[in-house]
Amino acid sequence: MNWVNLETLNQLDDLNQLSDSKPILFFKHSTRCSISSTALSRLERQTANATGDVVFVYLDLLNYRDISNKLSQLYKVEHESPQALFVKNQKCIVNQSHLEINLADLMNSLI
Repeated sequence: MNWVNLETLNQLDDLNQLSDSKPILFFKHSTRCSISSTALSRLERQTANATGDVVFVYLDLLNYRDISNKLSQLYKVEHESPQALFVKNQKCIVNQSHLEINLADLMNSLI
């Protein structure tokens, strides 16, 4: 799995623009939460068979809370952890949290 690590607000702006041409999956992870670790592990196993042009973005919530807040504001979603936001054309088209995070369901939203 090749994650793009989200570490700056400028990078978030660039990724938001990129969503006009490629779908972006933001995964908000709390490194202190066992549920978040489980969700991350499940997502990484699911992406082993993923195809397509999706950009996978990893956000460490504990170190980059300001970026997490900006994601919530930008895409008009309530903050949760762990959380997956699937963004296309600068809009969040699917928002999943906790153990409901499922790559197949996220990918089906592209159809």
